[in-house]
Amino acid sequence: MPKKIEVCLTPALIDLHDIEESTVVVIDILRASSSITVGIDNGAAAIIPVAMVEECLAYADRGFLLAAERNGEVVEGYDFGNSPFSYTEEKVAGKTIVLTTTNGTGALQLAAARAKQVLIGSFLNLQPLCNYLESLHGNVLLLCAGWKNQFNLEDTLFAGAVVNALRKNGTIYDDASIAAQDLYLIAKNDLRGYLKKSSHSYRLAALDIEDDVVFCLQQNICEAIPVLEGEKLVRLIVND
Repeated sequence: MPKKIEVCLTPALIDLHDIEESTVVVIDILRASSSITVGIDNGAAAIIPVAMVEECLAYADRGFLLAAERNGEVVEGYDFGNSPFSYTEEKVAGKTIVLTTTNGTGALQLAAARAKQVLIGSFLNLQPLCNYLESLHGNVLLLCAGWKNQFNLEDTLFAGAVVNALRKNGTIYDDASIAAQDLYLIAKNDLRGYLKKSSHSYRLAALDIEDDVVFCLQQNICEAIPVLEGEKLVRLIVND
């Protein structure tokens, strides 16, 4: 079990955490971490996260797929955006994708700058992720991407689900972990119903992508755990 599990409720607070020797799990449930998980699970060779839309263009002549999303919508001129339904096996298997999103890829960049290891978490790979985290003996930080550096419910609920799955005596938890777990226990029997009150649900409803939301709240339909190696997210190889 990890020595310590903490939850960072927004990237704006990450500098308050010592993560140089930690595994950081980046969480952006709606929808970057969910889409990344699906893409890697469906055989994408790698996903390269970049912070800015303009950075994608640097890869335009290298045969990569380019994915860009801002405020929930596909950026004009790019192959696709941030919907998990875009990351089909037929489209992504064997391909490298360059991805930028409103929140998730920025959180990834912050984690990558300092963390010992960076993973991607989603409800879609909740159990495989928890199984791996349970095997660790260092510290774990669950980093919620939030919305433009603000707290959001969906990422916090997932962090709470991880804490709930791993909760053991002898591991240190911070107050944010306890709060996240409490929220998850309130919401777990109807995640979608609980999240209908969230601000992001209202934003996404205006884009008519309810199917994406429902998909992203499914649990344990993917086996892959994306891990950052250099600039690329690839499938974590777990040694039994």
